[in-house]
Amino acid sequence: MAESTQEFYGRWARLYDLIARETPGIARLRRRAAAACRLEPGDTVVEMGCGTGANLPYLREQVGPAGTVIGIDFTRPVLERARAATADDDNVHVLQGDATRPPVDASVSTATDGAIDAVLATFVVGMLADPAGAVDDWCDLVGPDGTVVLANAARSEAWYAPPVNAVFRAIVVLSTPPTAKLRYTDAPHVRLDEKIDAAHARLRERAVAVADETHVFGVVRLTGGRLE
Repeated sequence: MAESTQEFYGRWARLYDLIARETPGIARLRRRAAAACRLEPGDTVVEMGCGTGANLPYLREQVGPAGTVIGIDFTRPVLERARAATADDDNVHVLQGDATRPPVDASVSTATDGAIDAVLATFVVGMLADPAGAVDDWCDLVGPDGTVVLANAARSEAWYAPPVNAVFRAIVVLSTPPTAKLRYTDAPHVRLDEKIDAAHARLRERAVAVADETHVFGVVRLTGGRLE
């Protein structure tokens, strides 16, 4: 039986956590993504697909002790690491759920006035069946003047892209379950690019103010959009 995505990421939770926190330059990228959410003390932010919680401390820095941070992920072993990492922060809540159907209404209303000021999703949309539809839902979730921020890895378009993209393609294949598969009818790195392009394009369509950046040799794309 083919390994499910949840089983795959659950099995590799420890390694994923190490990569998410210790990769050179990743802390700076996560801090930049948190800053792009345009949060103020007391705000509420939801991270879709929070993984092991690597972004949550940076989001908490932005909202302060009076704010609320909610992390959502569907893989239990990954969430256990996120909960352990944020156990001392009473305004950080980690929930198991689907990023396309986030269980946030009750959690938000108990801690805030019900408004969500920002949604952050890093390295998530490439795993979704309908990335653009998910972005639409996240845009609808934030209140007026709210912000949605996406950060994702895709093939670089820089002049030095060929060797960078060769490495990127290998990483995508190895991190796409089932990893033992040798031939694909639809190359994972091409499919990933298409999903990320669709998600970021939809955010640009929905937002009234957009900021686009690239990081890590042009592989990571960061898009932040302020909604009406």
